[in-house]
This record gives sequence, structure tokens and C-alpha cells, in this order.
Amino acid sequence: MTQPEPALRSQILAIAQRKFIASGYHALAMREIAEALGVSKAALYYHFKDKEELFLAVLLPYLETMETTLDQITALPGSTGEHIRTFVRHVLTQPAEERAIIRLGSQELGQLSAASRKAFGKVYQEKFIGKLKALAQRGVDRGEFQPHDPEIITWALLGLMYPYFYPAHTGNRPLPEAVIESITTIFLDGIRQPKKR
Repeated sequence: MTQPEPALRSQILAIAQRKFIASGYHALAMREIAEALGVSKAALYYHFKDKEELFLAVLLPYLETMETTLDQITALPGSTGEHIRTFVRHVLTQPAEERAIIRLGSQELGQLSAASRKAFGKVYQEKFIGKLKALAQRGVDRGEFQPHDPEIITWALLGLMYPYFYPAHTGNRPLPEAVIESITTIFLDGIRQPKKR
């Protein structure tokens, strides 16, 4: 039996990512991906057993990368606020279609089977949300941040960033540095522990 061709698999993932971001999970048919690649549906199903498996294959590598990035950021010297600033800059300087994967994962998760939702949710928490919550907790523990629930801090941060996870909102252009700086400053000014007089 012929082994899957790595080059074709990579092409499938690249096309699928763009189309999932543009159309969402439910509206996208495997036939459209096959047509965009110029291959048969059979060739597509040779690499991925169904649309759900393909969708997860788009999402999971990004989470692996984000886990590594967050581990590297939190290992840097400096304050928790500086680590958050580095994280925001890292994400918002990514190509628009790359950072859109964060939105795709949270927004389209309900389309998957219960088993896949549970499995993906576990990875999403461990590799991404959990890492951010731990960072928020560290800021609280160090007295840098006000004593808010770290989960609320995490979702507040992502909420500020969320509009920029839509390629259409940014015109697929890099975000200006001033925008990234404003987002980070608004967030940190809101949670920072006031200095004692």
C-alpha cells in the first residue's frame, strides 16, 4: 500500500485551514477542499478519514506551538506583565490566518462529536488556556495584579484580542505596533495592582 505523501498532506492542511477560517466547519464540504486541491475526494479521505479528523489536524499543531511559545515566554526574566505583553505581541504579529486558528478552535468546537469535543477541550485547556491561567495566577500571587479569578483575567485578555482573530477585520495586513501596544496597555492598566502611596 502506498504511504501518504507528506507534501500532499501539507497542501491539504493549508487549503483546509484557509477554507475552515473563511466558511466555518459546518458550511465547508470535503468536496470543496478536494476541488481546490485538484484531487479526488478519495485522495482526500486517504489522508483523513473525515472532516472532523481534518479539522482537528488543523487545530492541534497550533496548540502545540502555542504551548512551546508560552513555556518560552514564562521562562524569560521580567514581570508577569512583561510576559503578557510578549504573548500579545507574539500572537498579534502572526499572519492573520494563523492567529485565526484560536477563534476557529473556540467558535467551531460545538460542531464536533462529543468525544472529539472532550478530547480537544482537554488539549485546549492544557496547552493554551491553562498556561494563560497559570500566568495570570502568578501575577496575582506576586501582587502584580489585582486579586481577580485567573480564569476571568485570561478570558478578559483573549476578549480584547478576539476581534483581531478575524482576518477580515485586519484586511490580512499585519497589525500596527500602536494597536498591539494599546491592547496590551488597556488590559494591564485594568488588572495591575495600584501602587501604594
